[in-house]
Amino acid sequence: MPNDVTPRSSDAILAIARRVLLLILLLGMFGILVELLLVEHFEDAWQFVPLVLLTLGLVVIPWHARAPGRASARALRALMSLCLLAGLIGIFLHYRGNREFELEQTPNASEWELFRESVMGGTPALAPGVMIQLGLLGLLFGYLPAPPRLSGGRRGVPEEA
Repeated sequence: MPNDVTPRSSDAILAIARRVLLLILLLGMFGILVELLLVEHFEDAWQFVPLVLLTLGLVVIPWHARAPGRASARALRALMSLCLLAGLIGIFLHYRGNREFELEQTPNASEWELFRESVMGGTPALAPGVMIQLGLLGLLFGYLPAPPRLSGGRRGVPEEA
């Protein structure tokens, strides 16, 4: 079967993909932000990092979606890169806290037991991975080209430069 994708259908698919990514990002960020607030994830300065990043995401992502430009794209990409970094640091901090607790509880545990219990500990060690996922989705959204601007309310007619 020959290639059935025309430029017009490619633009439509891209526009749908951007809308779906936008929805996933906003719902994910809002949901995680609410959850972190409900579990009172603000005991120390490090715990504020995801709260700040998620709040900024709820501003920067719609800004870039409504007015894609160089400034909004750079802000989005920088923010999503910080989400990736925060996720990695969060995994480390959660794991380290669990490991310290497990060492206090069972000082003679083998390295494997200590690792296993630390990963499965009271603080979910892999939970910050959601920041990595959101960061990757946000970077994808930030690098997808924006659909062409329409002029004069006529659908499908690109705006003249």
